[in-house]
Amino acid sequence: MTPRQNAILVFNAGSSSIKAALYGLSEDRHAPLELISRFHLSGLRGPHPQIRLTDAQEKVLLERSLPASCDHETGAQTVLERLLKDGQINLLAVGHRVVHGGSTYTAPVLITDDVLRDLSTFIRLAPQHQPHNLRAIRLIQEMLPTLPQIACFDTAFHSSMPDMATLVPLPRDIRNKGVRNYGFHGLSYEYIAGRLPQLRKDGRIYGRCIVAHMGHGVSMCALKDGKSIATSMGFTALAGLPMGFRSGTVDPGILLYLLEEEGLSVAELKDLLYHKSGLYGLSGVSDDVRDLLRKDSPDTRRALDYFAYRINREIGSLTAALGGLDALVFTAGIGENSPEIRRQVCALAAWLDIRLDEGKNAQNAALISTPDSPVEVWVIPTNEEVMIARHTIALLP
Repeated sequence: MTPRQNAILVFNAGSSSIKAALYGLSEDRHAPLELISRFHLSGLRGPHPQIRLTDAQEKVLLERSLPASCDHETGAQTVLERLLKDGQINLLAVGHRVVHGGSTYTAPVLITDDVLRDLSTFIRLAPQHQPHNLRAIRLIQEMLPTLPQIACFDTAFHSSMPDMATLVPLPRDIRNKGVRNYGFHGLSYEYIAGRLPQLRKDGRIYGRCIVAHMGHGVSMCALKDGKSIATSMGFTALAGLPMGFRSGTVDPGILLYLLEEEGLSVAELKDLLYHKSGLYGLSGVSDDVRDLLRKDSPDTRRALDYFAYRINREIGSLTAALGGLDALVFTAGIGENSPEIRRQVCALAAWLDIRLDEGKNAQNAALISTPDSPVEVWVIPTNEEVMIARHTIALLP
């Protein structure tokens, strides 16, 4: 009988999708990770959920529609049942992306009942993500109660930020309740911080670098010597730049106006900010940059122009925090795949004397700036799953 392969599973439960990756584990835990397969369940909040399973070479092994009633629990159960179906995998642990660790959890942690109770208290800080993260953990507890589970936090990487970057100008009694800037997308930034020196010829860490994580959620981070010192998101993942549906930062006075003068309820205001704003609200058409680029109407152009304008302003803010800039990195779905948005952002950031190589940018090359550009510009695919896998292995007994 062929021995079962030791493996760990990485789970990333988002607001409308579940991404999972299975990694084989050799006896040498310091060896490079071996990807076995990837799962992607998309459209869990829509009428046509889809499941897609690929192998390490991205060959499609399974692709089919799921019932419209499929929710996160059903989706997670589908992934686990498919994974364990043939009995060839000896699952050693599951690592989870958990969006919010508060001020308490600044490093990955083995999940216990006490930890799970703590993480439940942060649902109010990340209502669009934290419940799905925790639901997946509880489901696996029910299905495989003795299996170790590790929580890896999107907020943890930003624990290196100085006090001035975390402070909010509100009274002490409010701040003492945990109201501060946390920052998110930390697993992505952690991966880029480690990957960028590997791509450089000299293998060095940039002293002053800005990373733009531009997906359906959008944020930016200032890295000084590879550590987070400032980021665009704050107390929640709603703050900062405009996103697919999320507004990003708006004048708090507008929110008071909508509550007091327009009569919106708190629930209606939350729905507006999380689900009806951002690129969708600006364009009135779509939350997807690809759709907006294809449609090319005055409203879609205005939405994309504002998106690039706000990114340029954030570059200015983070450059000020760093005291200058050596490199700009684009990552995540838009950052990795949209030459048009990168070109527009770099054109607006010409005040930094960024010089873009148009041919390399069109090819989605790794280094897309010219050799004489004072600021190097990179396109680096992020890999949050690898970071979670590494942290999970490190905590295995």
